[in-house]
Amino acid sequence: MREVLAQAAFQLFLERGFERTTVDDIVARAGVGRRSFFRYFPSKEDAVFPDHERCLAEMTEFLAVADDGDPVGAVSDAARIVLRMYAANPEFSVQRYRLTREVPGLRTYELSVVRRYEQTLAGHLRSRFGEDGDGALRAEVVAASVVAAHNNGLRLWLRSGGEGDPEVAVDHALALVREVWGRPTASTAPAAPGASAVPAVPLAVSGGGDGDGEVVVMVARKGTPMWRVVQQIEAAVGEN
Repeated sequence: MREVLAQAAFQLFLERGFERTTVDDIVARAGVGRRSFFRYFPSKEDAVFPDHERCLAEMTEFLAVADDGDPVGAVSDAARIVLRMYAANPEFSVQRYRLTREVPGLRTYELSVVRRYEQTLAGHLRSRFGEDGDGALRAEVVAASVVAAHNNGLRLWLRSGGEGDPEVAVDHALALVREVWGRPTASTAPAAPGASAVPAVPLAVSGGGDGDGEVVVMVARKGTPMWRVVQQIEAAVGEN
């Protein structure tokens, strides 16, 4: 029933537009009552993303048994669960991507879903790095980097209309994250006394799709002067 309702909803969104489609329209198309709709979906927005709850649960289960020796690799692999969910139905994924670009409310909802993925990854990393101080900070930064890298590769594929293998771009982006954060000394090596900052490593990733701008994730050694960080950000933005 959940799939029937989601399919009916999405068909109507494409035919009439999201704003002009009501819950009554959806249940009429699906041939069920309003109570059935709200049993599965709290809102119209939830019907656009019917697979994310299952994907979040799968990600949580995967991380629960992940290898403790490579936490960055584990969260990178967990992000690929989301990619496989999108790649399983390219036509639907591309249509949904285009719909969310057209409806601001859906874009906001999508960002809240992305944040839940990020929190799930960060929670796993905090259990490995520590709940306080630099451990917690590193967990948040790595989780944000993994999500940003994954989304960059995913959106490249979606903007292409679902052509080709989406794993190529995503694997490349995640490899950059693992190169920076997968090293044991990434957060523990102290800066040399009196040394100027090690150049920041920019990971430039797409923000929210066409016209939504760019997000740049910067990785710099602790103690890097702010002017150096700003310089590297400006350089990264200029290259993109």
